[in-house]
Amino acid sequence: MDATKKPLLIPPEFSTYAEKHGIFQIYEGILKKLLIHQPDDPLQVIIDWLKEPDNVPQIFVLGPPGVGKRSISRETSDKINCAYICKDDFDADLKSDEDIVDEIKKRIESSECIEKGWLLEGFPQNRKQALGFQAAGIFPKHVVLLDAPDTVLIERVIGKRIDTLTGDVYHATFHPATSPDVIKRVKSDPNSSEPIMLKRLLEYHRNISGVLRCYENIYKTVNADQPKEDVFTQTLSYLSTKQRNHAPHTPRVLLLGPTGSGKSVHAALLASKYKLINVNLPEHINQLLSNESKLGEAMKPYVERGVRVPDEMIIKALSEKLGQLDAVKQGWVLHGFPTSRTQVDAFSCAGYEPNRVIVLDVSSETAVERLNLRCIDPKTGDRYHLLYNPPRTSDIKSRLQTHPDDEEGEVLKRYADYQVNIEDILEYYSEAQHVNADQDIQSVFESVETIIVNPLPDKID
Repeated sequence: MDATKKPLLIPPEFSTYAEKHGIFQIYEGILKKLLIHQPDDPLQVIIDWLKEPDNVPQIFVLGPPGVGKRSISRETSDKINCAYICKDDFDADLKSDEDIVDEIKKRIESSECIEKGWLLEGFPQNRKQALGFQAAGIFPKHVVLLDAPDTVLIERVIGKRIDTLTGDVYHATFHPATSPDVIKRVKSDPNSSEPIMLKRLLEYHRNISGVLRCYENIYKTVNADQPKEDVFTQTLSYLSTKQRNHAPHTPRVLLLGPTGSGKSVHAALLASKYKLINVNLPEHINQLLSNESKLGEAMKPYVERGVRVPDEMIIKALSEKLGQLDAVKQGWVLHGFPTSRTQVDAFSCAGYEPNRVIVLDVSSETAVERLNLRCIDPKTGDRYHLLYNPPRTSDIKSRLQTHPDDEEGEVLKRYADYQVNIEDILEYYSEAQHVNADQDIQSVFESVETIIVNPLPDKID
């Protein structure tokens, strides 16, 4: 990188490498580990911490008595293959909050929990325990709060039955035991009478708000007053989300979609709201031609003959644009490229990896409707759409013209070309997220925004 050359072009590998390998998060994790535990040998602690598996689950499952914490927690821990921790794992004589925190800390520091991650059911029970966990360096990545009305919970617990051998929970009405052996073993829960239940609910409501204040940015309430399968599905969906971190996020957005899907519109909206550099490849090439730059002069013979500009020249043009300081600092949104897997590979080889790939999906009928009905007034240059923005007078309507590229046959041809190539493109961009673009602009833009500002979800098989 030569600071004496203008414009200054910054190699794309810098930010791509840092983001791909979580360099900022590593620094953040090391500092958190050292400042909380303040070890005598910080270097050895750093080495040991770096050897620990990354991205393992660390989950609290909270909720009132009778809400189904145990069944959801067990199914979840089995699904994501992490250690399951509940109050049954500890001595019933533990009374003080400090003792409870110490015992849970020992369990979480076991090799199983370090390697596989953990799910803690029913703790912390009060704010003092929550603060004790924080002081001990126990920070969950996700907190699931199962919730249901008290009347529903009381109805549930009256029929609650527990397998005395396995601890599995059944219900006389909603989830009865079916095996004859299990039916013989199940017993009523002594803590499930209505007076005791009312007392437990009162205790829970008195403490839960203080607990949630410690986790207000990472807890998710799941309605447990619905079929168990839906509760489980929503819980897994939340666990697939990633925590926000303090790493600087520079959007590098690639918008894909067929002709008429609104790529140019949403790129302009993103550029306006988030100050991204809007890179429309066809417009950028036209700008190079009009500026009579060396690269533009090299492209001109291809453009004049109506021949596709070689990928090598296109990549060079994009490198000049995306490598400039404003694009590196502010981020960029690219559309109109790539259109084939060959271009994807060339773009990647040049060091450019978008961190958000968004596919705007529309039907061919919608694409034709959007493009075939748009016109321009050759006298004023004003643009109209016969359906969404019709001309105000018959005189204007009579002189409107449609661009040849917007004729139905041309639109359908471009749409078909996109469909031929998109599968191969998405084979490389496997984390691309789809947005239904066959709706109003504001709804589509809100979906696009959500993808850009939130961390990408983890995949739970």
